[in-house]
Amino acid sequence: MDRRTFIRTMGFIGTGLIPISQSAWAIASDTPSPTQRKLIVIFLRGAVDGLSVVIPYSDASYYRLRPNIAIPRPGAEGGAINLDGRFGLHPALASLQPLWQARKLAFIHAAGSPDPSRSHFDAQDYMESGTPGRKGTADGWLNRLLAELPGVSTPTRAVSIGPVMPRILSGRASVANIASGNAAGRPSVLDRSQVGDAFARLYQGDDKLARTYQEAQDSHKEVMASMEEEMRAANGGAPLPNGFPQDAARLASLMRNNANVQLAFMALGGWDTHANQGTAKGQLANRLEPLGQGLELLARRLDTLFQQTTIVVMSEFGRTVRQNGNNGTDHGHGNAVWVLGGAINGGKVYGDWRGLEESHLYENRDVPVTTDFRQIIAHIAERHLRLSDAQLGHIFPGMSGGGNLHLIS
Repeated sequence: MDRRTFIRTMGFIGTGLIPISQSAWAIASDTPSPTQRKLIVIFLRGAVDGLSVVIPYSDASYYRLRPNIAIPRPGAEGGAINLDGRFGLHPALASLQPLWQARKLAFIHAAGSPDPSRSHFDAQDYMESGTPGRKGTADGWLNRLLAELPGVSTPTRAVSIGPVMPRILSGRASVANIASGNAAGRPSVLDRSQVGDAFARLYQGDDKLARTYQEAQDSHKEVMASMEEEMRAANGGAPLPNGFPQDAARLASLMRNNANVQLAFMALGGWDTHANQGTAKGQLANRLEPLGQGLELLARRLDTLFQQTTIVVMSEFGRTVRQNGNNGTDHGHGNAVWVLGGAINGGKVYGDWRGLEESHLYENRDVPVTTDFRQIIAHIAERHLRLSDAQLGHIFPGMSGGGNLHLIS
């Protein structure tokens, strides 16, 4: 069996995927040296309840429509952390308060996708493709952004942490996909000398398949070498926390040790709280606490690199303003987008917030989308990554700039 037949049999041909471990893959192709400015995107799959993240505690309708699940006002037991006299932060996110006070954290409320879909699958697809309402888009907006960045391509310029390559990073530009959790640093089958030597002989030519294989191997070696320092620290008696905080700390170490990494993506699930959502304690709080801890750890472990990094936290849509009969919330529309970073004009809740009176709700049930998520990303790409209007038009067809946001000066 020749190389091409072998790869086709294994299902790799046509995808650009080359295995670098049991749960880590790389997409190899040709693209342009990273700049020092970084972007990290965290996607909360399942639709997080933005009204419990950034609480409009000054709005009486919030408490009237959520008699059992509203987060109490600041000062009450289990109350929100006051942000600006109008909005509060969920108490489970207390670890983020220093970033807010340092003006390195901001929120954009009533933000999201303009497409009205309440389907998780469709809404996530639209937000990852960057073309709401259009299902025919072949690639993801983060891959298109990667292709627009200036400089020389490296195998690890963009990194996805998770079991599979996400929709948002699918496309022609090269992306490294590494496993999450403890699996991230495990040697792959190809790290075994006999297997590796056999594959090296198989791909020793100079054709496209050989170059693709070599790029994937270079990507894997780069990631493993950059993570060795973090692994040594973990083995020194100070184990990292489980879940997202562990991955966030590992990502920070990778980005500090490998200057080539400019873009990163992670997705977290478990935000579809139809029943027993809880208040200051409970199901949602149990998910928000490690998320906040992980983000704080990521910012702290990035150290001076945080000044050159922007982190965006987003979800496919928000949840209903009214609680349902199961003390939960159903699929909604507008949500809160989180933005952290050294260049952020933080300590502020941005967006066109219209209140929760019924006359202001979308379809009499949801927070409306008054800020398109693409405007937020375009603003960051324009001000932080220094991309032009023409480049933004390639990333988000039909859009030319970041609107009138002032997240970044």
